Amino acid sequence: MAIMAMMLRRRMDLRQRELDAMTAKETEFAQREEQMTRDIEGLEADKLDEAEETVKAFEEERAANRAEMEKAKADIDVLRGQIGELEKEDEKGAEAKAEEPEERSEEPMKNFDRMTPEQRTAFVQREDVKNYLNEVRSAIREKRAITNVGLTIPEVMLGLLKENIEGYSKLYSKVAVRRIGGTGRLLIMGALPEAIWTDCCANLNEMSLAFNDLEVDCYKVGGYFAVCNANLEDSDVNLAGEILTALGQAIGLALDKAILYGRNANTTQKMPQGIVSRLAQTEAPSGYPATARTWADLHTTNMITVTAANSTGVKLVQALVGASGAAKGKYSRGGLTWVMNEATYTKIMTELVSITASGSVVTGIGQVMPVVGGEIVILPFMADNQIVAGYFDEYVLAERAGNQFASSEHVRFLADQTVFKGTARYDGAPAIAEGFVAIGIGGTAPSATMTFPSDTANT
Repeated sequence: MAIMAMMLRRRMDLRQRELDAMTAKETEFAQREEQMTRDIEGLEADKLDEAEETVKAFEEERAANRAEMEKAKADIDVLRGQIGELEKEDEKGAEAKAEEPEERSEEPMKNFDRMTPEQRTAFVQREDVKNYLNEVRSAIREKRAITNVGLTIPEVMLGLLKENIEGYSKLYSKVAVRRIGGTGRLLIMGALPEAIWTDCCANLNEMSLAFNDLEVDCYKVGGYFAVCNANLEDSDVNLAGEILTALGQAIGLALDKAILYGRNANTTQKMPQGIVSRLAQTEAPSGYPATARTWADLHTTNMITVTAANSTGVKLVQALVGASGAAKGKYSRGGLTWVMNEATYTKIMTELVSITASGSVVTGIGQVMPVVGGEIVILPFMADNQIVAGYFDEYVLAERAGNQFASSEHVRFLADQTVFKGTARYDGAPAIAEGFVAIGIGGTAPSATMTFPSDTANT
């Protein structure tokens, strides 16, 4: 129960951060509204129509943010209630345990702290104790996967500084998630035919409509940490909670990377098919199903390089808007999403800095791409000057089992270690590959290569 409550608290913390960000955005909306009010006062008649569209878009964006704030508040209330129920159950269990008679043991190892110095020396010099302690030390040195864990037991605790990763996966909410068991098939309707005009009393013409499919399999992502129990007990940090959080974020990082750059099923390391990997293909992979959509070579049309000359100022925005036109959204019910790292985002923001008539320094980019629109998602593993854009609900992620966490004291009982593991099972592929585009700016060509940790446990 304690681990489940810990997971729920973590979810609540993450949701609270999202709520805090949306609340802060309300202040930004207020500032934008004041600026728009000042700008509108000086507009001529021929500019009012354009300003009206801007105001409408602004109101829609603010309304969407407020609706999401209400949803976040409701989610937090639900999580708080679930945590309360688990805490009540834990309290009942603790009370029942307190009523049980205390078990006493006179085993020397458990009463080591009560021994005199002479008794301790004699005890650790016993042959069987020496062998046991050497085995434990060896296991801890060779197998523990957390470096410098002893630093979590400091003389003065000043806090824990960790990576600012808001959620377990930033792309999970963008793609089309389908929860299935076993091998799955997604049906894709072909292009809609155009109806035929004829006389009102004439016969109707037969039209053709085709269906294709996308098959998905099952692959697992995950890993484990093994930690000395003494470190868990003595640490001033909630070490178990931090390890579980780290596992979830590690899985989320691997999932996001696979959605963008995952290798296909013909490679030795099994993982979903990535968007950029698909765009970079120059020929259909071997065994491409006849019932699937007609394979198209997209490596020239949807892998676009923006020259250095066109990577400054307004030209950069024009180039990005033009490149986004290669992504076809006819199967999408959402908008564009842009993925890049922080350096690339900062470069675009810097290129669009300007000074208003009132002397304010502003930029034409927030978390939304200017002109063409679409949310900007920052992912640290993206290379500099590399952007992936598209309609991410045209990527299908087949989920057999989402993040699952467990801990065990038994697997390394003699080593006195607790093992924490996290797993998730997915497959995925772009259902509509032409719904995406890979862009390189500053004269850098888009790359389909990405480094993944090796599967050394199975090779």
